[in-house]
Amino acid sequence: MRCNAELPDFIEPFSSYLRQAGYYCTNNSKEDYQFKTPKGAWDESSRHAHWKNRKDDSQPFFAVFNFVGCHESGIANEEKFNEVTKVLSKQQRQDPAKLTLPPYYPDTPVVREDWKRNYELITAMDYWVADRIQELKDRGVYDDTIIMFWSDHGVGLPRAKRWLYESGTRIPLVIRIPESLRIDNQGISATVDDQLISSLDFAPTVLNLANIEPPEYFQGRAFLGRNLTEPRDYVFAARDRMDERYDIIRAVRDKQFRYIRNYEPFKPYYQYMNTPEKGATMKELRRVFAEGNLSEAAALFMADHKPAEELYDLESDPHEINNLAADESYQETLERMRDVHLDWVVQTRDIGLIPESEIQRREKADGARYNILLNADPQLIERIRNVASLAIGGTENLAQLVAALDDEESVVRYWGAIGIGNLSEVASSAKPKLISAIQDEATCVRIAAARALLKLQSPELALPLLKQELASEHEWGRLRAAIVLGEAGELARPLIPEMKACLKDQPNKYITRVANRTLNVLLGTANVVN
Repeated sequence: MRCNAELPDFIEPFSSYLRQAGYYCTNNSKEDYQFKTPKGAWDESSRHAHWKNRKDDSQPFFAVFNFVGCHESGIANEEKFNEVTKVLSKQQRQDPAKLTLPPYYPDTPVVREDWKRNYELITAMDYWVADRIQELKDRGVYDDTIIMFWSDHGVGLPRAKRWLYESGTRIPLVIRIPESLRIDNQGISATVDDQLISSLDFAPTVLNLANIEPPEYFQGRAFLGRNLTEPRDYVFAARDRMDERYDIIRAVRDKQFRYIRNYEPFKPYYQYMNTPEKGATMKELRRVFAEGNLSEAAALFMADHKPAEELYDLESDPHEINNLAADESYQETLERMRDVHLDWVVQTRDIGLIPESEIQRREKADGARYNILLNADPQLIERIRNVASLAIGGTENLAQLVAALDDEESVVRYWGAIGIGNLSEVASSAKPKLISAIQDEATCVRIAAARALLKLQSPELALPLLKQELASEHEWGRLRAAIVLGEAGELARPLIPEMKACLKDQPNKYITRVANRTLNVLLGTANVVN
């Protein structure tokens, strides 16, 4: 389920600024913006939207076209794969045996077939791109049009899409600038630029190329055109909820290193998620791991927990297998990258550290999701960041985590409870505070406290609260409660009837997915839900 937040009045999509400057703007046709598309964003946004539909051929245009053939469903779904790749000749097909697999996959015929499909889908995409270019040539506007090509994430396979490694976040970016539109030798054919570029930079760059000054609230930088802003030293990435599972991870990358902070290290790398589990490669990872035959590199990511920090040298370790975070010779780099991340959290007011149920509650009070931290105490996000950092530490942080349960801010209390739960039975002295916390006014705090009590082997205290939350008015609270029960294993068995009730009539499909997975594990069944 995508976020459907509404933008505050002062924020407009960059296409609105182009339209105001006289451009004809179209989108064909994906609108995966994580907010409701405001009126005036496009002249047309549909499967039929096209720059050719403008009434005046002299009007400048900005057009977006989305190719969805390379989506993970193109790999997993036989019918879709065959349809997308029907344009390929026999010579353009790949030989699976000759391909080089990443070391984090098992080398089996099944995985090689998925890898082959990925390459063939890319070749099919080349045909599609050629068609878009030919349309420009046929209308005589090719030599007056800047073309930007990129993808939204890496390959749709495990440890790529949804992940913050190079395999997930390093995307292709190809830009063609006609000679007549080049500025200061930018965009010379067949050249490679090693600038660090974030997807956030696309909007200010497009406006800059159109000689439109980006508004001050834009976060990205213009990397083409006149009046360039300072190059980046770092790019950043974030992961929060992927379909039905939460896993808060942040990443910082410079030109050589990648730093990753796992804010929920107690969770496995590969949490069970309906969509990726349907894929052949994910099934093969599960199968080969169960047989004990995974390579060392592949087995790393089948662990049931993660390190709090990861650091990789991308020059010597491009597949990010050797975590250097504990290596004394890299401590200076680790501390530098860690500090850059911590500063970024505050500078961007990282709302991802706020539980979704709390975001939803505050959104109603503040008028728009984007106002939650904009209108808040400037020191609030720093306090949240600090206690979230304590929550991934060791027993030395217990006293501070317990103190956080008394904080006036609910998100601080939430991370305090999470941190105590992470320490499990070592934190038994915090039990009285947790018993009070399950009566907290905030849904997220109550559920985090119940989780901690389950870790302390006190299901008689936690389950009544989780039973109540499974039927509460807060949909994201329901999801959190279902996830906690899934983590609890046999301790969740008394709530089997309540989890069965979650298989229908839920405010979102993710609650159903999580409850169904837990029931299948507890009951030994293989029930399938969408």
